Amino acid sequence: MKKKFDIKTTDKETLKKWFYLMKLGRAIDEKAPAYLLQSLGWSYHAPYAGHDGIQLAMGQVFEKGKDFLFPYYRDMLTVLSAGMTAEEIILNGISKATDPASGGRHMSNHFAKPEWGIQNVSSATGNHDLHAVGVARAISYYKSGGVAITSHGEAATSEGYVYEAINGASNERLPVIFVIQDNGYGISVPKKDQTANRKVADNFASFKNLKIVHCNGKDVFDSMNAMTFAREYAIENRTPVIVQANCVRIGSHSNSDKQTLYRDEHELAYVKAADPLLKFQRMLLRYKRFTDAELKEIEEEVKKDLKDANRKALAAPDPDPKSIYDFVIPDPYLPKKYVDGTHNEEGEKKNLVTALNETLKAEFRHNPDTFIWGQDMANKEKGGVFNVSKGMQQEFGEERVFNAPIAEDYIVGTANGMSRFDSKIRIVIEGAEFADYFWPAMEQFVECTHDYWRSNGKYSPNITLRLASGGYIGGGIYHSQNIEGALSTFPGVRIVYPSFADDAAGLLRTSMRSEGFTLFLEPKSLYNAVESSTVIPDDFEVPFGKARIRREGNDLTIVTYGNTTHFCLNVADQIAKEDGLNIEVIDIRSLIPLDKETIFESVKKTSKVLVVHEDKVFSGFGAELAAMIGTEMFRYLDAPIQRIGATFTPVGFNTILEKAILPREERIYEAAKKLLEY
Repeated sequence: MKKKFDIKTTDKETLKKWFYLMKLGRAIDEKAPAYLLQSLGWSYHAPYAGHDGIQLAMGQVFEKGKDFLFPYYRDMLTVLSAGMTAEEIILNGISKATDPASGGRHMSNHFAKPEWGIQNVSSATGNHDLHAVGVARAISYYKSGGVAITSHGEAATSEGYVYEAINGASNERLPVIFVIQDNGYGISVPKKDQTANRKVADNFASFKNLKIVHCNGKDVFDSMNAMTFAREYAIENRTPVIVQANCVRIGSHSNSDKQTLYRDEHELAYVKAADPLLKFQRMLLRYKRFTDAELKEIEEEVKKDLKDANRKALAAPDPDPKSIYDFVIPDPYLPKKYVDGTHNEEGEKKNLVTALNETLKAEFRHNPDTFIWGQDMANKEKGGVFNVSKGMQQEFGEERVFNAPIAEDYIVGTANGMSRFDSKIRIVIEGAEFADYFWPAMEQFVECTHDYWRSNGKYSPNITLRLASGGYIGGGIYHSQNIEGALSTFPGVRIVYPSFADDAAGLLRTSMRSEGFTLFLEPKSLYNAVESSTVIPDDFEVPFGKARIRREGNDLTIVTYGNTTHFCLNVADQIAKEDGLNIEVIDIRSLIPLDKETIFESVKKTSKVLVVHEDKVFSGFGAELAAMIGTEMFRYLDAPIQRIGATFTPVGFNTILEKAILPREERIYEAAKKLLEY
């Protein structure tokens, strides 16, 4: 590693800037607890003192407009060094409406400026490594130059998604710098309880296409040389780099931690004596680069600037409580031709798999900035377990259509990251081969739902997450579960669940053209089913939040979606033949947003409601439907709302067990008959 910086040859203006930044950062770091004592905010603060060298260097090598920086909650000096102002740091700390990171929505000490490439990251330590890998994939694909820089402590490397990120970056050869700020502790847990290696970067020493650099994170010059080398190496070799920076933590982990409970006085005296700021100041004087008077002049400038920043930040407006509903999810693409998502066209019927496959290809031709990846979905003639993506890699190439590792967190996390590169990008991912296997990615799912709101509208992950869902295939546990009830509890995601081929095509097109995060659930037992096959008009579109009345009636309303839509239609036909009664069947198609108007108008007409879905009755999505109807339409009801769904058990593998667990036409028929007779 060639050294470019040292105390003797670095120009005086640069040294002055560094000293100013280090003094200003430390002054804010030490002042932060005072805001909490005065009840002004900053209720979470993680002091960075002892990490000064590496954080200064990270910010100095960051190139605004080229690089993407993912700082963690201790990276105050990093973002200050990268160009953020003292006022912006304080605005974040005291959660003001003009905080550039989140407008007061995210936790204090989570510094960001997305318009500069300084990303708004989670409180889940290290999960942003996956985002950095994703955006590095876009940097590489679009040949924009620059790197993604992601930062956290050594304890975060124990997280599985950090391993997934480093493994994926080395496999794809992506320009990512993983900075490990090693201060020896994960809150109170010492490093020896985290890993067997004294230097955690050595855990990754055997990885191909990965450069590991060790530096003294307490030393400005060693850190500057390490970060400069890492950036140049990553760009020139298109290779990830780990920079392990040896630091000390002078203060407690945060203002809610008391380090004297687990660190003795000798250790505390050692880390205080190793203060990087004092060392740098002594070097400037010892090598006669500055006089004591010159340094005091800089310190006075820092005091003045901090006082001014504090005054302005305190005067800034607080968030408006009415704004909580802003930026939950972006406005969707609005269909232009098929505004209500219906059609009367005739012609050749296509099955649901064909509908999805042809729509994916059409949208990839429509928008060249569209990408898809997942497990087992780009191998020669195979296109996923169910062949939904068949033929796509052959037409659109390996850079737009490719396999991902068997790592669900990596699939979703890198989609979130790649989407950050440019808002024109649209990403489709097969989050898992079956919806049941999606749970390892839940942490990244949550991130996607939070991002738009958390960033105060500055960033939205434009992702369509496809999952093959449901049972009736004899798949048992991990191949037959429904997960929409659990996932519908998270604000910030649209959830759609088509029952017919035309709706599958139309909803997929709308999802891929919309900004924001959409969960696209596909009833896999209907992929090749005759009953779900329909005519599909060219460029068919279905709007979000618009239900489809599959059968009109006046005597009972059945609200349903997915596989059970077909059961309900069969039951309605049977009862009409037997009793001459007409049941209205509403296929909601879109769970979030939900078409309440169509449901309510039907309830007014029929006064009786049966809610049917494949998921469990207990806490399934039907519980929300029933509660909504019962609360808002009670005066129109002539009978209690009834629900049919799966039993409160896992789905068994033996078909005898599956039939006992999942809803069948017989159960829907019995419930409908009882309601009609009520």
